[in-house]
Amino acid sequence: MTAVNIVVPLFAALAVLGTVPAPAPSAVGCGSSRVPGADHQESSRTTDLTTAGGLTDPADWAGLTPAGLAAPTAVPGTQVDGYFPDDSTTNTNHGWNHDSQFVIRLPRHWNGGLVVTGSPGVREQYANDRAIGDWVLQRGYAFAATDKGNTGVEFHTDGAAIEEWNERVTQLARAAKALVRLHYCRPPTRTIATGLSNGGYLVRWQLENHPELYDGGVDWEGVLWREEGPNLLTFLPPALRGEPVFPAESEFLWPFYRQYYWELTQRVYREELDPDYQGAEADYDYRTRPAAQRAVRRIALTGRIGRPLITLHGTLDGLLPITQDSDVYADMVRGRGRAALFRYYRIEGGTHVDSLYDAHPDRVRPLTPCHHTAFAALERWLDGVRPPASATIARPTAVSPDDCALG
Repeated sequence: MTAVNIVVPLFAALAVLGTVPAPAPSAVGCGSSRVPGADHQESSRTTDLTTAGGLTDPADWAGLTPAGLAAPTAVPGTQVDGYFPDDSTTNTNHGWNHDSQFVIRLPRHWNGGLVVTGSPGVREQYANDRAIGDWVLQRGYAFAATDKGNTGVEFHTDGAAIEEWNERVTQLARAAKALVRLHYCRPPTRTIATGLSNGGYLVRWQLENHPELYDGGVDWEGVLWREEGPNLLTFLPPALRGEPVFPAESEFLWPFYRQYYWELTQRVYREELDPDYQGAEADYDYRTRPAAQRAVRRIALTGRIGRPLITLHGTLDGLLPITQDSDVYADMVRGRGRAALFRYYRIEGGTHVDSLYDAHPDRVRPLTPCHHTAFAALERWLDGVRPPASATIARPTAVSPDDCALG
């Protein structure tokens, strides 16, 4: 639920300099780029799979990273763009007008791993390219991302849209693992789920419901859906009424969040989960809306993770207040007896979108480098080295858009 992107994407054509159409894949065998279950796909070999190579949509990831984040180095390989069978048409990328679009990138120099992610907010499949994709590709991972099956501020017209998000990530994970096996002639040695905001929610849900598909995950400020609350529909209406919901130290950010997030976010998620409500969004009372509670029950988290999970969340988050989101989820995980599988890092000065660091470098810190550090910590954890204990990470005097120590 990061910044709602209502700009029509201007996707870079596949004829970008340095790319050539991939040869038609054989049904089986090394080098195949055929995605099992895809309804349509287009493959290209390229000298650079990162955002610098151009096979992406910059509008989709705008605002999610600090401006000073280091540029990626080139990663040659094969990119596959396509879509799975679906009957909704909110995603207009490539002129396909077809949802359940995906992108899978297969680096030539593969480290044996696979990263699976769903988009933040209601963005499309390229939304994680700069914050996550560039970094993991340079580490040698194959990278797979989905638009979650519906996009844009009218996503709720798709019907049970959030439930579909979970199904589409599961579908992509299975297909990407099968593709990796075909392309490299061996299965991935590890599969990691990661994502931010709505993408973080998807990581939590996947590790709770399909741990067999993954070795671990990194949850970057995931959305908490809980039938009894708290959830978006319990804390956004008070914010719209001017009642204190977010940390007082984040007050300097509230005008930005009020203008761009609070009312729009409340409306589109309320329309998804409680479409019969007719009143003002500021007056919405989730406790008196049994239909909404039933809808949230179908997408709710439990804390019953089945694989190692690292969660990070900024203390100045002006959309998902940390005390009503990740603090609560951490208690849920521990209450389920899964503390040994969990690490939680509260990042002082972190907020919901890293572009705010560019506007307030003296008060905010970006979370992109903290995600990278957390991902590396998960890698070591999977190799047998436990990460630092859960903690609140103080904002350093000198903040960097590329560095973040967790302990």
